[in-house]
Amino acid sequence: MTIRTARPLLFAAALLVSTALPAFAGGADDQIAAPVLRATVNVSGDIVRVGDLIDNAGAAAQVAVYRAPDLGTTGVLPTAQVIAVLRAHQVIGVDTRNIKEVAVTRLARSLSSHDIELAVAQALEHRSGLGDAANISVSFDQAVQDLKFDAAMNGTLAPTGSRFDPRTGRFDVSFEIAGGNGIAPVRLRYTGSAIDTVEVPVLTRNIDRNELLRSGDLVIERRPRAELGGAEAASRELAVGMQMRRPARAGQALKATDLAKPDLVQREQTITIIYQTAGIYLTTRGKALDNGSEGDVVNVLNLQSKRTVTGRVSGRGQVSVDIAVPKPAQTAEADVTASVSVPDRLPSSATPKAE
Repeated sequence: MTIRTARPLLFAAALLVSTALPAFAGGADDQIAAPVLRATVNVSGDIVRVGDLIDNAGAAAQVAVYRAPDLGTTGVLPTAQVIAVLRAHQVIGVDTRNIKEVAVTRLARSLSSHDIELAVAQALEHRSGLGDAANISVSFDQAVQDLKFDAAMNGTLAPTGSRFDPRTGRFDVSFEIAGGNGIAPVRLRYTGSAIDTVEVPVLTRNIDRNELLRSGDLVIERRPRAELGGAEAASRELAVGMQMRRPARAGQALKATDLAKPDLVQREQTITIIYQTAGIYLTTRGKALDNGSEGDVVNVLNLQSKRTVTGRVSGRGQVSVDIAVPKPAQTAEADVTASVSVPDRLPSSATPKAE
């Protein structure tokens, strides 16, 4: 007897009970419900029993009749074959409900290779210079396959030991999955290399010094943090519209220190000089003597007066010069004391007469 699957299921003859079982007689006991065939069957172990295939199996429920499919797979049994096997064990009178075939699925617990990679990264998180688990890139010495376990293996994938060498990036991590119902735990061990990574904008073409970066010049990739040499990674939002401090090649990861504000004024460029103060706004043509980004102080030549003045870059091709307005002089009130000379002797003409 077989179940149609990728690997045929063998009839478990050694597991069948040799003793004849009491027959299910429709009129023997009006209180016993007739057995009913199931169209779909789920089993958690490696044996399919009578009670898995039919409802109301009674005393025959624990009789083993088939080996279950492989973990996590489904096998198909023709109904006629199932009925023949049940009759061989004195199980008769089964209501098939016009079912043509019975699908038998062996339940399993799955563990994907991605789950294993994440578990290794979490076991190494913040160890010996590594950062968050989400930023740890793991490569294994051997290809990691998806795993399937008995459904009773319901424990967590718990690390039992981990080692990491920051000089070589090598790791050795062990796990254990506890089982239920007295099942021995499953032990797993993985070795390989791990590096700390960071998301960083990467150039899609060669860029010259002082060239402005456009959105199409960048793509976000995850790169080893060591490529940045300890510097802070640039962000896409920061990089777009900035200019390069030095030439760079396609494929280079950008650091924050690679970028500079764009020069709004170029040396030898004809610019507009703006003279302004309260109530006064004058413009004239000038020539920039320095490069400068917004807010930088630069020297410019007034083409009309031929004088060099200093101003602040206020826009593209614009330099603002503040006009110094002299403050009104502050006068302090002072007591003016006239010097009065009092002679020692009054003149005779000034001597009052005695009455």
